[in-house]
Amino acid sequence: MATKTITNEQLANAITYTQYRDLIDALLAEGKTTGTNHSEEMVEYTRMNMHRMRRMEKNTVLHDDVIQVLLSVQTKMIWVVLTEAWCGDAAQNLPALVKIADASPLIELKLLMRDENPELMDQYLTNGGRSIPKLIALDANTMEVLGTWGPRPVPAQELVLEAKAKDMPFKEMAEQLHGWYAKDKSNTLQVELRELISQWSELTAPAELNVARCS
Repeated sequence: MATKTITNEQLANAITYTQYRDLIDALLAEGKTTGTNHSEEMVEYTRMNMHRMRRMEKNTVLHDDVIQVLLSVQTKMIWVVLTEAWCGDAAQNLPALVKIADASPLIELKLLMRDENPELMDQYLTNGGRSIPKLIALDANTMEVLGTWGPRPVPAQELVLEAKAKDMPFKEMAEQLHGWYAKDKSNTLQVELRELISQWSELTAPAELNVARCS
């Protein structure tokens, strides 16, 4: 991909994961969430998602081969993730994306709110919908788009598509989806990102690196 889609102004408005967590805490204290819909239902989704994020932060352990690839990265990248606090998929995937980015000194992760950036979101629709989280990988030097990931690992996306094809009630679909996330523990996400990083970046020869087991 060689398309410039993210402006300097958008990047200037992006926040870190720590700022995102602080923002959500502050909004929940006011009975609100991100975006414009502050209904009780949306705020409750956000509360549940804070629990999910904390659980994923604690339980996500990076695979040795993922660390190997991350330490081999030679291309400085900016990862922009479109997200919202009320989104369950974002809560399940963001902590692992953050851990992956943090494991490389050449990857910087920034967050943008989907509903504040519709013109950007609409360039990265999934089956015509504004599904999040959506990761956009940029070359930090040229600002060209290297590739994207999201909104879910492939098996989770297939689960959702199958549920929609069967007109499954949203609550039942959500239970199945979050059950899948609980069993998977970000393993599939890590496999997918490992392959994508190998496509997005120049890498040093893996044989030149020795990585100790991380926990």
